[in-house]
Amino acid sequence: MTARIGVVTFPGSLDDRDTQRAIRLAGAEPVALWHKDKDLKQVDAVVLCGGFSYGDYLRAGAIARFSPVMEPLLEQAKAGLPVLGICNGFQILTEAHLLPGTMLRNDHLHFICRDQKLRVENAETAWTTDYTAGQEIHIPLKNNDGQYVADERTLDELEAEGRVAFRYLDFNPNGSQRDIAGVTNAAGNVVGLMPHPEHAVEPLIGTGRTDGLPFFTSILKKLVNA
Repeated sequence: MTARIGVVTFPGSLDDRDTQRAIRLAGAEPVALWHKDKDLKQVDAVVLCGGFSYGDYLRAGAIARFSPVMEPLLEQAKAGLPVLGICNGFQILTEAHLLPGTMLRNDHLHFICRDQKLRVENAETAWTTDYTAGQEIHIPLKNNDGQYVADERTLDELEAEGRVAFRYLDFNPNGSQRDIAGVTNAAGNVVGLMPHPEHAVEPLIGTGRTDGLPFFTSILKKLVNA
C-alpha cells in the first residue's frame, strides 16, 4: 500500500505544490489538506509547508496555529504521527509548542534567499534516517523571520539530548542561536527546520543537487517498514 503524506495549505502558503511534488518523487502519495479541515484524511504523516500563513500577522505562524486542522494534528503528533515543519511550518510548530523555542525576525532585519550549507546533526529522526550524522548538505533558504531563539536551559537540553537536527555551516543567515537550523522533539517524529528541502529534490531546480530528497525518502521507508 502506498504511503499517504498530507500537505497542509493555509491562506498564504507558498510551497504546498512543491512539497507535494517532492513527496511524489520520493514514491509516496501526497494528500492535500486544507486549513479548515477537521480531520487528517487518515494520512500516515503530515508536512506543514513554507510560506506566509495569514500574512505573518501578529507573529509568523501565530494565527495558523489555531486553524481547525491543527487540532487533530496536535493530538496525533503527540501520539506519534510524523510531522515535518518547513520554514513557516517550523514557525507554526513552535507556536503550537510541538517544538521548543521560537522564531524572531532575522538579526539583519532583511528577507534572505540563498543556497545554505547545513550539517546533519541527528540522522535518527523519522525524517532524517537517509542522511548520516555529520553529513554536509546544501538546501535553499528563504525567510524573514528565521532567527531561532530559546532560553539557555532549553538550548542546553536540546544539545544534550541530540535534538538539534541541523546546524548552519560557514554562515549563519539569520542570527539563530548556536547556528541551529532545525530541531526535533524528544520522540523524533516531529522535526522543524527553516531551509526548504522540497526545493532540492531534482538537479534541474534549487541548488542543482538533490540534498533535500532524503527527507522524503526517509519518512517513506519508515512508513513502509512500520
